[in-house]
Amino acid sequence: MMLGGGLAADLKRELLRLLEEDEEFRYAVAGRIGILEILKRLDRLEEEMNKLLGSNNRLWENQQKLWESQNRLWEEVRSLREGQEKLWQGQEKLWEEVRSLREGQEKLWQGQEKLWEEVRSLREGQEKLWEGQNKLWEGQNKLWEEVRSLREGQNRLEESMARLQDAVALLARTQGELAKQVGALSETIGFGLEDVARVVVPGWLQRHEGIVMAEEFTRKWITVDGEEIEVNLYGEGEKDGRKLVIIGEAKSRIYKREVEAFDAWAEKIAATIGQETYKFMFGYLIHPTAEEEGRKRKIKLIASYMR
Repeated sequence: MMLGGGLAADLKRELLRLLEEDEEFRYAVAGRIGILEILKRLDRLEEEMNKLLGSNNRLWENQQKLWESQNRLWEEVRSLREGQEKLWQGQEKLWEEVRSLREGQEKLWQGQEKLWEEVRSLREGQEKLWEGQNKLWEGQNKLWEEVRSLREGQNRLEESMARLQDAVALLARTQGELAKQVGALSETIGFGLEDVARVVVPGWLQRHEGIVMAEEFTRKWITVDGEEIEVNLYGEGEKDGRKLVIIGEAKSRIYKREVEAFDAWAEKIAATIGQETYKFMFGYLIHPTAEEEGRKRKIKLIASYMR
């Protein structure tokens, strides 16, 4: 049957519209022309492809998250390595400090040993001095025996007197020299003992009294009521957060009278300073009477052999 040109064009447009908009019509036409099964398979294939693409996208997202997590993990590992390296460096510095402290301690012990050797040498010199003094007394006794002999011989009086005058002059010179030597030795021993105290006492105070010295001991002169008092060992320190002044004196032998004399002027200084004061005495020998007096007067007595 032949249709007019206008009608055929309208029918064609209508068929194309139905194929585009009406799925059922489209499948019906496809079935008629033998491609229905192909279209269904293509639709299923499209669905599977969409699912596959969706799964692939999720896979890429998960993989991206995995890479990000792995990067953070590597950053954490690097941070841990850097921290470990700093720890090793800190530990090495600590060991260096410990080694330095040990070396300093060794030097301190060596210096202390040298001080003790010097003290022993001074004691030996003192013994020799006493021996010389004893010999001098023996010589003096002999001289007096000679004087008695001179008195018995009146005829040789003038000659004997001349010899006696010479001997007495020599004795006077000898005694003068001996007095100078004894004074110099006493001063040397005193200063040497003070040096020992400057090394020993700060550590003893920290270990036994909990006192931390702010600086080394010094020799200081303090004026009290117009009187200038010399302090052999003066220092400042801290105990339990309290600041205090430390006053000390070094004596080779400490008896009760030395403690009383020290406390007399130490109390004057304490009253003048108006601050908490710690008093101590340091020596080679401490007599029991001195220990008892020290306890009464709250004066710490420290022997050179105490550690």
